[in-house]
Amino acid sequence: MNPLHRSRQQQVLVLGGGLMGLAVAHGLARHGWSVHLLRRSRRDAAGFAAAGMLAPHAEGLSGPLLALAQRSLRMIPTWVGAIEEDSGLPCGWLPCGTVAPFTSQAQRQAFPTAALGHPLERAALEAEAPGISPAFTCGLLFPQDSQLDSRRQLMAALERACRRRGVHFAEGVTVERLCQEEDGGGRQRLVGIALRNRDGEKQRLPCGQAVLCCGAWSQQLIPQVSVTPIKGQMFSVQAPRQALRRVLFGPGTYLVPRQDGLVVVGATSEQVGFTPGLTPMGQSRLEQGLRQLLPEAARWPPMERWYGFRPCTRDQQPVLGPGPLAGLVMATGHHRNGVLLAAVTAELTRIALDTDPAGRHNASWAAPFFHSFRWNRFSPAPAQASLRQA
Repeated sequence: MNPLHRSRQQQVLVLGGGLMGLAVAHGLARHGWSVHLLRRSRRDAAGFAAAGMLAPHAEGLSGPLLALAQRSLRMIPTWVGAIEEDSGLPCGWLPCGTVAPFTSQAQRQAFPTAALGHPLERAALEAEAPGISPAFTCGLLFPQDSQLDSRRQLMAALERACRRRGVHFAEGVTVERLCQEEDGGGRQRLVGIALRNRDGEKQRLPCGQAVLCCGAWSQQLIPQVSVTPIKGQMFSVQAPRQALRRVLFGPGTYLVPRQDGLVVVGATSEQVGFTPGLTPMGQSRLEQGLRQLLPEAARWPPMERWYGFRPCTRDQQPVLGPGPLAGLVMATGHHRNGVLLAAVTAELTRIALDTDPAGRHNASWAAPFFHSFRWNRFSPAPAQASLRQA
């Protein structure tokens, strides 16, 4: 029998097997859920393209998104420890701090999170980021920020942790529709998933609970939740070991140094749909940004070039918590903060699934986040009729 057809207590389908899908699946499996993860292609996962910055302060976040990111940042050491314990693999967590450089004192003072960083004058800035361009006269150090090596380590560790926790993977699966029916109280309820398997065969799986982690492809299933792909190109260079110890978050370009000297350079932000491939213009823009930020780095040997698609909502903030169908939980739209928000997203998803029909749960801290990042915040009224029917 196909294990996806088994009826088990606390069974849930996770739709999407990228970073967010793996993080959610692992978190649920650790709490006793029977988890089945459906994914189309492992290589489509945005986590393989991410630089892995855990830098809410250098990003200049504000409001509920900053609060969410700070909570997730505090969770990272325990979250990473659980993944490494279950997988036996390192995640590449490095509490290295982040430096944000500025061209004037006024620019630094106007930065949204300036009060949360340590001010650096030019000499201190050079000490923290040797070789930084003379155009930058001051900066901020955020020692609380860190990084994960998502491309080379975190994704592999998460997948192995999921498998060792008993998560079942269905590969080559394209989810085409969410099947629904009225629950008797006037609300639509999730009752199944219509999909196409790797052989092109159409199937319908009964399902009462699912988590939507489809990233940039989410709008194909929930049209009224606007999630669009933002393409990002990146490359890496090999620096001398310890040439750069902090993440350097410049205007338009950032450098993320790994422990072995590899430095990730990112990233473009292109509204080109799902147009694949690297472009000379995008790569040239990155190379120019590198020269303007850290001139000597332009001489470091190039290593690898790649691209990915970030899932971006209208306000560039995620969609989390209960979805438009009873039984459906949303975990998508993280834009450029997927790695940073993975830990808290996994925990919020578990809380949402454990919430009773009256909306009660045992985590009071979660309620404001469910409100701030609710799926229907973009329109005054939910458009149930626009959900794609099976």
